[in-house]
Amino acid sequence: MDEDFEISESNAYFDFKGFLVKIFSYWYLFVISILIGLSIAYFINVRKQPIYQIESLITVKDDQNPFFTSNTSLTFNWGGVSDKVNTTVTTLKTRTHNEKVVDRLRYYIQYFEDGKYQKEDAYGRVPFVAIEDSLQSQLMGRKMSVTFLDEETFELSLTFEDEEPGNLNYFNYSTKEQESKYSDKINYKATFSTSEYVDSPYFKGRILRNTIPVRENKPYYFQFNNYYSTVKQFQNVNVSPENKGSSILKLSLNGNNKQKLVDYLNNTVYVLSEDMLNRKNLFATKTIRFIDSSLTEKSKELKSVEEELNQFKISNDIIDLTAESSEIRQRLTNLDLEKNEIQRQLDYYNRLEQYLRSRQNYTDVPAPSVAGIDEPSISSAVGKIVALSEQRSKYSYSLKSDAPVFNDIDRQINATKSVLLENIDSSKEILQEQISTVRQNVAELERQIRKLPKEQQDLLKIERRYTISEETYSLFLSKRNEAGLIKAANVSDVQIIDKAMDTGGGKIGPNTELNYVMALLIGSFVPLVFVFLLVFLDNKINNPKDINKLSPIPILGVVGKSKTSSNLAVFSKPRSAIAESFRGLRTSMQFIFKQKHIQGNKTILITSSVSGEGKTFTGINMASVFSMSGKKTLLIGLDLRKPKIFEDFDITNDIGVVNYLIDQSSIEDIIQTTKYDNLDVIVSGPVPPNPSELLMSDKMDVLFETLKEKYDCIIMDTPPIGLVSDALNLGKYADASLYLLRQNYTKKAMLSVINEKYEKGEVKNISFVLNYFQHKAKYGYGYNYGYGYGYGYGRYGNGYLQLEHKHSLRKRIKRKLKKIFNA
Repeated sequence: MDEDFEISESNAYFDFKGFLVKIFSYWYLFVISILIGLSIAYFINVRKQPIYQIESLITVKDDQNPFFTSNTSLTFNWGGVSDKVNTTVTTLKTRTHNEKVVDRLRYYIQYFEDGKYQKEDAYGRVPFVAIEDSLQSQLMGRKMSVTFLDEETFELSLTFEDEEPGNLNYFNYSTKEQESKYSDKINYKATFSTSEYVDSPYFKGRILRNTIPVRENKPYYFQFNNYYSTVKQFQNVNVSPENKGSSILKLSLNGNNKQKLVDYLNNTVYVLSEDMLNRKNLFATKTIRFIDSSLTEKSKELKSVEEELNQFKISNDIIDLTAESSEIRQRLTNLDLEKNEIQRQLDYYNRLEQYLRSRQNYTDVPAPSVAGIDEPSISSAVGKIVALSEQRSKYSYSLKSDAPVFNDIDRQINATKSVLLENIDSSKEILQEQISTVRQNVAELERQIRKLPKEQQDLLKIERRYTISEETYSLFLSKRNEAGLIKAANVSDVQIIDKAMDTGGGKIGPNTELNYVMALLIGSFVPLVFVFLLVFLDNKINNPKDINKLSPIPILGVVGKSKTSSNLAVFSKPRSAIAESFRGLRTSMQFIFKQKHIQGNKTILITSSVSGEGKTFTGINMASVFSMSGKKTLLIGLDLRKPKIFEDFDITNDIGVVNYLIDQSSIEDIIQTTKYDNLDVIVSGPVPPNPSELLMSDKMDVLFETLKEKYDCIIMDTPPIGLVSDALNLGKYADASLYLLRQNYTKKAMLSVINEKYEKGEVKNISFVLNYFQHKAKYGYGYNYGYGYGYGYGRYGNGYLQLEHKHSLRKRIKRKLKKIFNA
């Protein structure tokens, strides 16, 4: 019937002390929750594979070519060491760089062996290596088992575990193409030798032995992983300067297999070093290619002129030029060489200008020194443009096309190009003036040549052409040797200080301590939330503090929890704490009677909010303590709807108050004596159809007038006042009323009913009795309350009270657990 009550009042305060006390009362929940959390943490920890960290140190610096001079430079260092450090850090994290390393180490193939709880990464511990056929696609994401039957024979198998037919993913690691193929997914098993080509539906290639000893009949596994996922995994390599602004970089990588980490770190440095050296040699390489093509043309030209010269000498029977002709030839040769050199520079400037105005990729520009240009501003500007172009090309592999860095690089290239074009224009003007002067001098000498004999003139022209071709060829050959020397002498700007190496240790995880700490926190948090919700959502009365805060009605006392099977707690254990609590209530009632000047016979009404709060139990034992004090006492059951008191006194409910009220029996007939001195009982009798009307009849007045003449104390067991109005009708016969509240049972909102009636004056001389009170901390009330209750209870076992048997700690825990699981 509790549903009839709505919670109209809420607990407007929070008893923090009581909350803490209640937390401690549920210690067993914390213990269980923490033990469960620690168990889960343990099972997680023992199944986690160890995590290692391997490190290596490299330095990035400008290792200048020892043959570098202003005239021979074919390499450029734009940006200094700091720019190279930043470039190196970026490069090591790019997809393109890590693809090269993964391809070199073939890390897209993963090897496993059976561990204690799961399959573990067995890189470097398996006695074979899987070599895939580069022309074929391989099954991806499935572990294939390799079991060696002897040194040269193995069994290859793949189990699908009753999977439905469907598509499987395949990948060609040479062309980087992925495809799906339909498969019936039938378990596969076949035997091969290590020298045999494996042509299976799922793997095509060879299984080759390495130097690791074979353990026969032990299964090993290998699996082809997603290529790009593998690359992305290794892009997480940590690269950081050893100190701020330092050119020393620390590389570190985390994983489950130390040998795998060592090999990757060392190879990523090797690949980086090779790439940087190739980029460093790129300018020289392209220049050598340009010189080689020029040498080929000059060689043909020189050979042709040489043949013409020899043929002319033979045909005209001329051995050599005269002294005068030789002097003129020498002067002409010098002028021709000077003119050719100037012309080469002009041609280079014209070609460079056209190249700068029409191209976006500037990596193919030959060195200015090839054309004999040693002007620092030209050389540095060309080197800067080439370096920036290389940097832009590198970023294009790892960054989006609209990244801000590209705009910054393009702005630098355009600014440098603008300055370079201005320098080219001014240099071309100077060269044009120089070549005009040389041509004038050549024209003067040619006028002198026309005065020589015809044979001398022709021979002079041929030798002049031959000398020019020979000098030009020699110049290009010299530049070719110079470029080759510089390229051979170049070294990478990346140097290894500390190679990655497994020196023992290096374990950084898993963080088992953190898991245990989290288990403790979560294990404590869950019951803490549970207790908080119990407190927050608790709408029941737990201690006298709750009553005092919710009602102005005074508390007469408290009654503890009875351990007896019957309601006759006082008679069965007269020295128990329960009996003492009722004696305390008796004393309190006598004090009230005295205070209210109530003399003679006393009538006490016992009621409550709802059934189950202990009215009958309290009524029986209140009657018991009054009778034990020598008072002639009557217990009358007026709860006509649910009669109870007859069961405990071994009497019948055949004749009672109802029989009297309907004129079937007299007052003397309905009074029943008990086996206890000074205690009589009137039961309610048969359940009538109209209990309220019967209790309001005039015969009730006669009944109580008669009973008061015969008894010193009358205890009325009435219906709950919160459910029916019977108790209110009977209140006029009572000198005092006891309103029963049961700990952890009576809802706080139920007090609103009796409070309203108390404020209106419908009930008088009423007091609360807190029943079923347990002296335990989980109710947030750890001190004695009331008269007699708890007097030495459980502690002072010196004869004042009859101590109740306490269960052992083990049994109490067992009962708690049973109660939890049965809830």
